[in-house]
Amino acid sequence: MSQATSLPAGNPLLTLTHPKPSLWIIELHNGHDNRLTHDLINKAMMPALDIVEREWRAQRRTAMEAKSVEGGKGALIIVGRRDQDKFFSNGLDFANSSKDPNFFQLTFDPMLARLLTFPIPTIAAINGHCYAGGFTLSLVCDYRVMTDGSARNAWLCMNEVHFGAPWPHSFTALLKAKIGDHRLHRKIALEGHRFTPSEALQDGILDHIVAGKTADILAKAEEIADKFSGNATMGVWGLIKLGLYSTVLETIKTDLRLVNTQMDEAAARSRL
Repeated sequence: MSQATSLPAGNPLLTLTHPKPSLWIIELHNGHDNRLTHDLINKAMMPALDIVEREWRAQRRTAMEAKSVEGGKGALIIVGRRDQDKFFSNGLDFANSSKDPNFFQLTFDPMLARLLTFPIPTIAAINGHCYAGGFTLSLVCDYRVMTDGSARNAWLCMNEVHFGAPWPHSFTALLKAKIGDHRLHRKIALEGHRFTPSEALQDGILDHIVAGKTADILAKAEEIADKFSGNATMGVWGLIKLGLYSTVLETIKTDLRLVNTQMDEAAARSRL
């Protein structure tokens, strides 16, 4: 097992640990609320995912050569910073990401696609508020475990409708792929409903809620990891997901661009 790896070097925004042979944990610690910035995604998250896959595949090859199924197990947990119980992620650094017309196509969407098809089970350990891009990050994971909000409030919310940010097409495709009820689509996307953990569990957004602090949420996430890590041994976990989420992946590949509110208003003026 490897030592803890902090990325990027010199200005760590996440820490990757490998506490046991079948488990990797990515802890986000970009400021107090884990905004999903260019640097966090490009210089930390994507390299961390490469490390995890490289290490798991090396273990699996060795296990296959030794005809040992046990060595091919694997799972990844993503959690907000462990020294607080307030935020999983508060979403994008909107002021800066909105200045980059290629942010979704070249930065955010590739991360979504990478996690959506990751070759081992992924679990979001949601240890606090989970907003906008943070909600989307949790949604691309295979399982979601969240604090029950009894110790301190915690919300899930796609709040773009409230501050005037159009959804990238990848978000819409992902919502449709992961959540099947059109009424829930409306509630999440158009109403910007702020879900309590118990509401999100009831509506099928979450798989489990847990009383306690970050350590307790991680413990439940690890329980799920242990239960399903064996499903990675045959090497088809990610391949099956390629088919399950083909519509999302095709949407991302088409490189569709957003129509923002300024463009929409200008078109409306010329039309009306």
